[in-house]
Amino acid sequence: MLTQSEILTVMRNAIYVVLVGSAPMLIAALLIGLIVSIFQATTQINEQTLAFVPKIIGIFLAILIFGGFIISKITDFTGLLFQSIEQMLG
Repeated sequence: MLTQSEILTVMRNAIYVVLVGSAPMLIAALLIGLIVSIFQATTQINEQTLAFVPKIIGIFLAILIFGGFIISKITDFTGLLFQSIEQMLG
């Protein structure tokens, strides 16, 4: 039977992997949004859709650049999870 501390450890590790895996895309979108907002403020262009295309391109580039890192983090966590299940049940 799983103890509460084991469940909390697995949940904590899962949240950490999600945060680390999503951080490159979130940071890219944040920086691009900031740059586009500054550009819009200086030129007084108030077009809401102007930031959409650069953010999508930036997120795709972040996935291409950091995709291997993200996949390795997820597979490491999944392997650790399967090992933990095997140890807890066995």
